[in-house]
Amino acid sequence: MKQRYLEVSFRKGKPFAAYLYLPRAKGSRVAKTVDGGHGMRVDLDENGAPLGVEITDPAAVKHEHLNDVLASHGVKALGEDEWAPLAA
Repeated sequence: MKQRYLEVSFRKGKPFAAYLYLPRAKGSRVAKTVDGGHGMRVDLDENGAPLGVEITDPAAVKHEHLNDVLASHGVKALGEDEWAPLAA
């Protein structure tokens, strides 16, 4: 996958879970999951590179929280346009 994308699951019109897929090499697999705080879990490959961020409680996660987690793993911040599905 070359581009990241945010997948949001809704229940009764409200987001109840989301996953931010990050660019990865073909064949990359999750080797470890670490706590990102604020209702987020970060999936890492065998080299510690981030593959994605699970958002288990979208109502509790703020845009800046997610960007802090991304920055701590060396990933570019999520823009407002990418965050929009969770802001709704």
